[in-house]
Amino acid sequence: MERPLRILLVDDHEVVRRGVRALLEHQPEWVMCCEAAEGREAVRSAVEHQPDLVIMDIGMPRLNGFEATRQIRRRVSGVEVLILSMHESEQLIREVISAGARGYVLKSDAGRDLVAAVSALSRHEPFFTSAVAKKVFAETVDLKPKRGRPKASGLTPREREVLQLVAEGLGNRAVGERLGIRLKTAETHRARIMRKTGASSVAELVLYAIRERIIQP
Repeated sequence: MERPLRILLVDDHEVVRRGVRALLEHQPEWVMCCEAAEGREAVRSAVEHQPDLVIMDIGMPRLNGFEATRQIRRRVSGVEVLILSMHESEQLIREVISAGARGYVLKSDAGRDLVAAVSALSRHEPFFTSAVAKKVFAETVDLKPKRGRPKASGLTPREREVLQLVAEGLGNRAVGERLGIRLKTAETHRARIMRKTGASSVAELVLYAIRERIIQP
C-alpha cells in the first residue's frame, strides 16, 4: 500500500487554513502533516517533516512565499509547491514559476480547483487555474521583446530576505539576530540593497518592497 500524500499548508490566516483543510480532509489518501503561518516557519517545517506537496500563500510575514518556495525546493527533494493566492498578475506568476512552483490556484477558485490541483501535482503534473493558465500561455507564446518592462532588481535571495525584514521594521541588529548573521554582515546587505534599488531611506525601501510584492501593504 502506497503511503498517503503528505501536505504542508502555509498561510498566515487561520480561516484560510481551516477552509483548505475542509476541502481536502475528505481525501483518504492525503494527510495534512503540518501547517505554518509564516514563511520561515514553513521552511523549517518542510525540512523537518519532508512533505510531498506544499500549499503556499504569497504574502506572509518574515519570509514571503517566493523566497520560502525557493528555499523549500532547494532543501526538500522532490517536493511540489502549489501557490494558493488571491492575486493573478503576470509578474507574480512569473516569479513563482521561477521560484519552482508548478501550480497556481486563485483563492476564489479553490472550491472548484484545489482538489484537482493537488491531484495533478501529486502526479508531478503542473496545474494552473484557468485565469492564470491564460496568462502563462500568453507569456510563453509572446516572444517579442518586452520594451518598457522594468528590469529585475538583481537582489540575491539573502538580500530579498533582508529587505523584507527591514521593510517590516527591523533594524540591522534585529535582522542579524533573526537570520543568524553578524551585525556587520546585515549592515553590508542593507547597503547593497540601498545601492541596487536606488533607495535613500527606509521609507523608500518599504515602497520598493511593496511595489515588488516582497511585502503586502
